[in-house]
Amino acid sequence: MLSRRLFSGCALCSALGGVLGLTATSAQAQPAPAAGGLTRTLVRRQDVAGTNFETIQMLVEIPANGEAAPHTHPGHEATYVIEGEGTLMVAGQPPRQLKPGDSFLVPTGVVHSAKNGPRPQKLFATFVVEKGKPLASPA
Repeated sequence: MLSRRLFSGCALCSALGGVLGLTATSAQAQPAPAAGGLTRTLVRRQDVAGTNFETIQMLVEIPANGEAAPHTHPGHEATYVIEGEGTLMVAGQPPRQLKPGDSFLVPTGVVHSAKNGPRPQKLFATFVVEKGKPLASPA
């Protein structure tokens, strides 16, 4: 009975992920290395209709004791912490400790950085950024 429920739950999540576009194709799923040992795996990229913006969703992985150097984005970042803990530094705000289940928003062009704890960290990030610009720029 339990295995049937577990299977049904997995099947439902898989089906919903496909319907909602949360599954990655093999071409999209290739991790993109970034500074500080981060990897970004593209989950979905879609134009925002009638604008010069696009939405980019990524799985971001930061190694144990890794860092994301100060940087900016050409649009908003909304991120959810899946696992691991670390510290987020956003210009004009006090440092914020992050743990699984936390989320944060970073407005367009605001300098921010992160320092990871002793375990790897996984984040699900959604960026709404101007098309044709680099996703991140050093600050």
